[in-house]
Amino acid sequence: MPLHRGADRAAGMPRSQREELRRLSINPFYGEADPTSEMTSAPPTHQLPDGPTPPDTAYQLVHDELMLDGNSRLNLATFVTTWMEPQATALMTECRDKNMIDKDEYPRTAELERRCVAILADLWNAPDPAATVGCSTTGSSEACMLAGMALKRRWMSRNAARYPATARPNLVMGINVQVCWDKFCTFWEIEARQVPMEGDRFHLDPRAAAELCDENTIGVVAVLGSTFDGSYEPVADLCAALDALQERTGLDVPVHVDGASGAMVAPFLDEDLVWDFRLPRVSSINTSGHKYGLVYPGVGWALWRSPAELPEELVFRVNYLGGDMPTFALNFSRPGAQVVAQYYTFLRLGRDGYRAVQQTARDIAGKLAGGIEEMGEFRLLTRGNELPVFAFTTAPGVTAFDAFDVSRRLREHGWLVPAYTFPAHREDLSVLRVVCRNGFSADLAALLVADLKRVLPELHRQEHPLSPDKSRATAFHH
Repeated sequence: MPLHRGADRAAGMPRSQREELRRLSINPFYGEADPTSEMTSAPPTHQLPDGPTPPDTAYQLVHDELMLDGNSRLNLATFVTTWMEPQATALMTECRDKNMIDKDEYPRTAELERRCVAILADLWNAPDPAATVGCSTTGSSEACMLAGMALKRRWMSRNAARYPATARPNLVMGINVQVCWDKFCTFWEIEARQVPMEGDRFHLDPRAAAELCDENTIGVVAVLGSTFDGSYEPVADLCAALDALQERTGLDVPVHVDGASGAMVAPFLDEDLVWDFRLPRVSSINTSGHKYGLVYPGVGWALWRSPAELPEELVFRVNYLGGDMPTFALNFSRPGAQVVAQYYTFLRLGRDGYRAVQQTARDIAGKLAGGIEEMGEFRLLTRGNELPVFAFTTAPGVTAFDAFDVSRRLREHGWLVPAYTFPAHREDLSVLRVVCRNGFSADLAALLVADLKRVLPELHRQEHPLSPDKSRATAFHH
């Protein structure tokens, strides 16, 4: 979660101005019994009010402030699902008060979670889906943390004679990984060994990754769908490079596939791509149910090839409300709504439905990327033919504006298209990225192209780009 300061932004105002601002912020029609009373008794915003607020008034106050948020359907920065069917929303509402951890009291919700794990194990070609172990999480970030902990604990068991006295564990990954992997290495005291970008390679290089491995490497992370440009990392090539490493040195380094997005795209659209448990070196996989799993925010999944990949000492058996419950999670209490919604979506769509949804998103991404390229002002880095995601930058010779100017001008039309610079060794490259999700229709894509064409003449009238500090020009949301 981002950190927030508790200070009132109006704290620097004189008290009389603060009170007047608060008084004028309330619509008198919010007060049903005494309309004018609401104009003089508005509740404070940074401390508890002295007494209750009528429910309709409280709702309207919060509702009105949230109108200033962006429209999530026009947010092309986020991978997170922004549309579901009303039936799914109804199920989530019915289950919002069910605590997932209380499996004894809510056995059917627990059963739906088990079914989802079995479905994913089959989808990802586990050798024995019935033996595959897994769990739901609050998202792929928590799932990555759990997978990383399992990798570290297995390494610790193999190196008990050296750790912690002389050995410091490390994790190898591309510099393009999601920030949760940086958090994992910091929180669990792991050395992060990152393969930098080079030239037009914007993700991990298998040989370079293998060269960074040694006896202290707990594993290598492969990303199936980089958030920077939507490209798949070559998982099979990585496993082959690690196989060769083992033949030369005896080092047996496992692979974790961070499939936050691609693990719910590739099984339906790239069935011949070998990236999953078909590769013996892949020990675990995670995904975000709330990304291309097509569920509203709040659910992820982590699966291990077999119980051997998940050390038993990490699984806690809790006697909770009369039931003996094995659990492996960073969070304890959380609602069952998102897990139920995931099962609903699996049941609702099936393989053919998921294939249709993801293919439509990919088709829209490809057509949109082509339309942007045809303008002649931009150069595509990717085309949305892996994840339905593509990145582009300004064309050579365009000097009046940069990616940050384009992002800022599109925001004036309601579009949230992130601009950001790439990490080492491509800090010189500033790009825009478009994420096409279910609910982002061909009509909306056409409107985006029209608005992009509309802002170009004004951008060309600039003498130079207007973003002197590119690191702060706009945020990059993974």
